[in-house]
Amino acid sequence: MTTVLSIQSSVAYGHVGNSAAAFALMRLGVETYPVLTVHYSNTTAYQSWRGPVFKAAEVADVIRGVDERGALAGVDAVLTGYQGSEEMGATILDAVALVRSRRLGAVYCCDPVMGDVGRGFYVASGIPGFLRDHVVPKADIVTPNQFELDFLTDRRTKSLADLLAGCDQLIAQGPATVLVTSATAEDAPTDTIAMVAARADQAWLVTTPLIDRVFTGSGDVTSAVFLAKLLAGDSLDQALAQTADIVYSILEATARSGQRELQLVAAQDQIVHPSHHFEAVRLR
Repeated sequence: MTTVLSIQSSVAYGHVGNSAAAFALMRLGVETYPVLTVHYSNTTAYQSWRGPVFKAAEVADVIRGVDERGALAGVDAVLTGYQGSEEMGATILDAVALVRSRRLGAVYCCDPVMGDVGRGFYVASGIPGFLRDHVVPKADIVTPNQFELDFLTDRRTKSLADLLAGCDQLIAQGPATVLVTSATAEDAPTDTIAMVAARADQAWLVTTPLIDRVFTGSGDVTSAVFLAKLLAGDSLDQALAQTADIVYSILEATARSGQRELQLVAAQDQIVHPSHHFEAVRLR
């Protein structure tokens, strides 16, 4: 069975971080070991929240305990999202190295969570630079949104060619696969959101209709589903198209519900049998 070690934040109310990714992975039949970096009452997008921030040493201790069970030898991939601090980032890199030492061929998928268009950075000041300089070069797969891509590559992407150039710049730094999880482009169809998946030898585009609202946690679901599809052996274009199918179907169901939080449980069948289907278009 495919197994993922997912090191991310968690909330009791709502679906972000591991509270989104772990459910999506499990619904797709992926065994998931969730390791929590924080456990908040709710996402920080609200005016207030409560709950503990775990120390890097505490997170390392949990991973050490999993290793003592011999379980890391069966881990196919490490998935990370919000990292919280440079110290936590260093602990995560240690965990990735440990998993790779236990399982030949294990991959690291990094969602470089740091900010978003219109909101700017929402992580501690040292995190973006740490992700850029230390984490991204160690990852096999990175899944930035457009804001994060622009920061990581020190550019401002406006067109599909810009997005491709940004992906290639990241690939040159180490990752074999880049997924830009949400972007707007001047030469993409109007009223759509673009997703671009790229490797050195190929690149693909999917556009989905724009839903005019913010969905907290959608990026966490996107990264988890994309990783699951690649681990299942899907080609890059298949993984991209199926990720778009699933994520858009969940977002559309959430928008119809009128609820603020992702309706992952209510719309869980969309993870396996999405209502909407989109085709990947080859860019190169």
